[in-house]
This record gives sequence, C-alpha cells and structure tokens, in this order.
Amino acid sequence: MTPTLHPAAAASLDKWHQMVAAQDLGGLRAITHPEAVFRSPVAHKAYHSAEAVVLAVSTAASVFSDFAYHREAATADGLSVVLEFSAKVADKSVKGIDFIRFDEDGQIVDFEVMMRPLSGVQAMAEEMGQRLGALLPAFKAQG
Repeated sequence: MTPTLHPAAAASLDKWHQMVAAQDLGGLRAITHPEAVFRSPVAHKAYHSAEAVVLAVSTAASVFSDFAYHREAATADGLSVVLEFSAKVADKSVKGIDFIRFDEDGQIVDFEVMMRPLSGVQAMAEEMGQRLGALLPAFKAQG
C-alpha cells in the first residue's frame, strides 16, 4: 500500500508544484507556517521562521537552472513528502532531495534540502553566500 498525503498537505504540495513549474514562488509564504524551519545542505544550523524559508528557498530557486522533479514519496502519516530533483548550479549538475513536512493545516513546518555531488554543493554554497551572506545568519537558532 502506497502512503498518500493528508488532504491539506496534498493541496499545499500541489500549489508548490504549480509555483515551481511557473518559476514564481510568490505564493510560498501563504503555505508556510510562521515558525517553519529550513535546513540547508550548506549550513550546520537550521534557519527559523517563514521569512527565512521563503528567502532561502526563493533564492535557491533562482540559483538553479534546468530544475526538474523526478520522484515523489509520502510518509505513512501523510504529512511529509520526499521530492527527488536534478538541476544545474552554474556549470555543475546536481541531484538532490527536498524533504517537506506539513502540519495538518497544510502549512510547511520543515523544509530540508540534501544535495550531491560535493562540487555542486560547493557551487551552491558560494552562490547563496554571495546573494544572502549578510541576511540569513539573523534567522539561525541560537545554541
């Protein structure tokens, strides 16, 4: 039996896919919980708040080219999804996974990205640092 997403999570995921396809993440804030967490493949500590999620994810989306999702899987509780993607960062090809956890209202509460290979992650880190280096540290948790 294949797990299916909770209806509210499925609706938000559908909005997410529409935004990605349109290359316009303007509606991301509307489906993100105010206390959401973003976990970056290039930072040790997580970033906290909807504003941090929107800033990091929107900027990352602008760094990627040739972005495409390939596979999708849901957890048994219906509140989390794993999305496999491929993209380019400058001249580096990357593969990655977005782990997105929703609450029962369909709001994103946790967004984690994992990527490979190291050369692509390094290119991503450099580009994100240039674009957001002065902004994102304010969203990191203390301790």
